[in-house]
Amino acid sequence: MPVQEVLKRDGRSVPFDAERVTLAIYKAAAAQGGHDRALSESLSAKVVALLGKAYPADQPPTVEEIQDVVERVLIHSGHARTAKAYILYRHDRERVRRWSESSRIEPIPYRTMWEQLDWNVERGCHTVAGLNEIVRNGKLPALIQESEARYESILDGAARAVVSRRENLRFVIVAGPSSSGKTTTMHKLSERLEAEGLHVIPMSLDNYFFNLECHPQDEFGDHDFETPEAMDLALINEHLASLDQGRGIDMPNYDFKTGLRLPETTRFNPGPDTVILLDTLHGLYGGLTASVPDEHKFRLYIETISQLKGEDGRYVRWTDIRLLRRMLRDSRHRGYSTEETILHWHFVRRSELKHIIPHQGSVDYVVNGSLPYELLYLKKYLFDQFPPFLEKWRGDDARTDAVIRAERTHALLDSLDNVDDESIVPDSSILREFIGGSRYSVH
Repeated sequence: MPVQEVLKRDGRSVPFDAERVTLAIYKAAAAQGGHDRALSESLSAKVVALLGKAYPADQPPTVEEIQDVVERVLIHSGHARTAKAYILYRHDRERVRRWSESSRIEPIPYRTMWEQLDWNVERGCHTVAGLNEIVRNGKLPALIQESEARYESILDGAARAVVSRRENLRFVIVAGPSSSGKTTTMHKLSERLEAEGLHVIPMSLDNYFFNLECHPQDEFGDHDFETPEAMDLALINEHLASLDQGRGIDMPNYDFKTGLRLPETTRFNPGPDTVILLDTLHGLYGGLTASVPDEHKFRLYIETISQLKGEDGRYVRWTDIRLLRRMLRDSRHRGYSTEETILHWHFVRRSELKHIIPHQGSVDYVVNGSLPYELLYLKKYLFDQFPPFLEKWRGDDARTDAVIRAERTHALLDSLDNVDDESIVPDSSILREFIGGSRYSVH
């Protein structure tokens, strides 16, 4: 009889979901370059069959016991490399879980946090109440001007750090979690480096995604394309190695609206003295640029370190700001509705915790891409989007994560005053990457 339930680590008994086994096998295979969904389903079926024979209905298996069976099936079926990747996956999940339980889920950029908080306190914009007071007193234009000037000064420092290593440098990697402002930052950094005499050219690794159908899905059919393995890592490393040696490449083209890699390629042939700016979510992930020597890479990390307290006295979560940014970006340029972005965010957050945030300590420079005033404008576009989602999702246990996230974020927007005038936001602002009107090509 097929397994019906599984015992969680906290002792709870929950329904067994065979699709989770399939997803785990698929991800382990993807880490080795395999993207055969049918094979993953076949191996998953073997796991389910063995579990049904080994565990009677009144003695459901634990999560660890299911994982043990997965390993055994992979090894006995001749997939040793995938089995090794799965074992490493288990190890990483356990490590993340231990960090979470001990409240040490991420390396914390204390210095950057303190600098932003100090800056905010001096201007009275460290709380929602203070920000609202600035709006009511007509001081928002001045705050916007100062905020933008501060961001520009941070990038000045980043450019100086890059130039100091110009002799051996071939790649500048602009990395950071989703919607942290990498694209605008890359454009601004490029302007500064060009002014210093460096010839720079951008290269987006988004074009190296596998077709959407190759990525694993959750129970609602949503695809997980947030992991490094969602990209063609082998081809990326092959191309980066060629570029590092001064040879041109035929770069793929990816259409985000269709989820397909196009048959046409683009010749990318920068000169040997060119510095290549890589705009990529997973720029800190070692396997992404393993073919390039470390001395040829400069790693810049950007995050929205806001340091704003809400009405409840708690600091606004940086990830909530980025969620709002991405809701706008996806609905305008990626073919996703704002509702779909919220529902997909659990994939985003899980990948950040595993593949991005733990590697902050390896960077050469940190850029704070938050703007103390930006939530006022994000509210303008998104506040009315939330009630229909919440009404639809309430009572659906499978949407608990989305409901909690949406309720928290909607309450944050509700606490802010309304602002309509966008003319006071410069067209060079990082915020324009999301609300529109940027002078840069950002999509």
